[in-house]
Amino acid sequence: MAALPDTLVQALLDTMPVARLAVLGSDDRPEALPIVFARVGEVLYSPVDGKPKKSARLARLAHLERHPAVTLTLDHYADDWQALWWLKLDVTASVVVDDAPGWDDAVAALRAKYPQYATTPLFRGEPTLVVMPYTRVRWWGAGGEAGLTRWLAERRTMETQRTKSV
Repeated sequence: MAALPDTLVQALLDTMPVARLAVLGSDDRPEALPIVFARVGEVLYSPVDGKPKKSARLARLAHLERHPAVTLTLDHYADDWQALWWLKLDVTASVVVDDAPGWDDAVAALRAKYPQYATTPLFRGEPTLVVMPYTRVRWWGAGGEAGLTRWLAERRTMETQRTKSV
């Protein structure tokens, strides 16, 4: 398939609430983990946040430090298979503690994307972000580019209706 326009990729990244981060575990077996994330420019950020965890020092951080080249997958499933799509990004992840270039913008983007951070701490323990600049985008959609654009429009309509009812 042809490359997606950058504006469509960015809109999907800004809208999709969760992605799957595929890493190599300590036994070199692939492991996919759901993450929250926000985009600032061509870089994605994911926090080690206050959702319940065994510890703030997650195994995924060690995996990323060992093998920083990973894949991030966003996907949409629907009973109508003409609405199916996925987006895969090749990223090089790094673990940043306490501060880095773009830190304040990343924190603002995470808080703006996830209203849950009004009641859930953005960080657990030492403030830690996974920083993921993406280098390649691959995609597939049963409805082609028009299907992804339609999904975005439907999602925005749902969000507008939800916001009005609150």
